[in-house]
Amino acid sequence: MRLRDLAFLAGAAGVATLVYGALVEARKVVVERKTLALPGWPERLSGYRIALLSDLHIGSRASIDLAYRAIEKALDESPDMVVIAGDFVESWNPSVPRILGDCLEQLLLMDGNVVAIPGNHDYYRGDPEILRMICDELNIKLLRNEVWRHAGITWVGIDSASDGHAEPAYAMSLADADPCIALWHEPDMVDYLPRGCVLQLSGHSHGGQFRFPGGFTPMHTENGRKYPRGFYPDAPTPIYVSRGIGTTFLPSRLNCAPEVAILTLVPAEIYA
Repeated sequence: MRLRDLAFLAGAAGVATLVYGALVEARKVVVERKTLALPGWPERLSGYRIALLSDLHIGSRASIDLAYRAIEKALDESPDMVVIAGDFVESWNPSVPRILGDCLEQLLLMDGNVVAIPGNHDYYRGDPEILRMICDELNIKLLRNEVWRHAGITWVGIDSASDGHAEPAYAMSLADADPCIALWHEPDMVDYLPRGCVLQLSGHSHGGQFRFPGGFTPMHTENGRKYPRGFYPDAPTPIYVSRGIGTTFLPSRLNCAPEVAILTLVPAEIYA
């Protein structure tokens, strides 16, 4: 077979993979149920359940449908808390605040048990203070280098590092009670998180979006390369990274479906 024919076949296979990924893989929403054994997690909160959502990237019609379905699946699990780890929008335009508000309205059912942080996309063509107004209307606590003591947990919300607004030392200085859970959009920043949290929750990486045999992941985001997906108990602070809901750069996925993570937290000392 001539080199030109091989190149044509390789190109056709690549296009077919992208089309399959866009029409099938990127439209799935998978519920991942994980038990995280955490050193320092108190026995009184053993079994605490978090629904982790990230990277809704609201903008296109497909992203709106995915966000609705992901939130429905999270609510179906009856979690104790819903965490949204940034990138609510792809970018801001005049119609996005209304659309985003409509998508998030279901979370009123959580009766104030929802906490969130901005991601880098929440700065594109706008400002996360738009997001704060929407969250305030829907009883969602948005944290930007702030802490929130709620349900016996100190939630430490750190702003986007990739957009240059993160103040981890300041945010951690406000945390005066245990246990602490850090929310930081960019997972690789866990290496710079001051000590004191039992867990960091992140998104941003989209899991790499494309996973090939052997785990090869060619696509990475800035500050989302080292910890692309799943649970890393041996990171400087244990971290769970969501594959997210939406996509970035290419509207396609492969072996890396959109994820609603249901995380059950238990003390490592008991479940070792």
